[in-house]
Amino acid sequence: MTTLLDIQKVESGYEDFTILQGVSCHVNKGERVALLGPNGAGKTTFLKTIMGLITPKRGSILYKNRDITQLPPYQRVQLGIGLVPEGRRVFPEMSVLDNLEVAALTTPRGTKHMSDSFEFAYSLFPILKERENQRAGTLSGGQQQMLAIARTLMTRPELLMLDEPSQGLAPKLVEGVYNVLEKLSGEGISLLVIEQYIMKVIDFTGRVYLMERGKIVDEGQPKDLLGQLTKVYVA
Repeated sequence: MTTLLDIQKVESGYEDFTILQGVSCHVNKGERVALLGPNGAGKTTFLKTIMGLITPKRGSILYKNRDITQLPPYQRVQLGIGLVPEGRRVFPEMSVLDNLEVAALTTPRGTKHMSDSFEFAYSLFPILKERENQRAGTLSGGQQQMLAIARTLMTRPELLMLDEPSQGLAPKLVEGVYNVLEKLSGEGISLLVIEQYIMKVIDFTGRVYLMERGKIVDEGQPKDLLGQLTKVYVA
């Protein structure tokens, strides 16, 4: 398989506080990978580091064999990396339509294919088409999560990273989100998912990294790590 994202011995954190301690992992083209672990393990810091929101103190991040360790976030987006952040973080005073359009305009690829991207996003989330003139802040939590995913898709990512996509959602909505991720995978988009709903992500992903205290402590097939994951989350 072709390696899309390759991270080697990354250390990063905030000011003098190091959270990630020599983290190495990879995501292959077309692969579905989960990063799991207890709260405070460093998972969100990891995604922010990949996105360029935090600059590593040591180590390297390669995307399509290109070293992007020092690139700013907007250039990573333009290269095809997208992040759906924890807590959705839509632009609440802007309409659904404007949230999507602004995202598309951040990349040449998104701008060029904006019409197709709108069509694709609305096919995945028809409710957003119905609510396109509604302020994003007045949407329900589930609809805001749909908008957060659709907004990132407007940049035309090849690697989509999601931080807790099922957080705060009812089980039926969680099922809907993962049905959409299934479709995105079918379109060839590689997925890197942080998730607390471990039974859902275990059924969905092909490979899992387990993180504890800023370190990758295990890697493997989801069902092979089920016992270890259960102990971690119960603890």
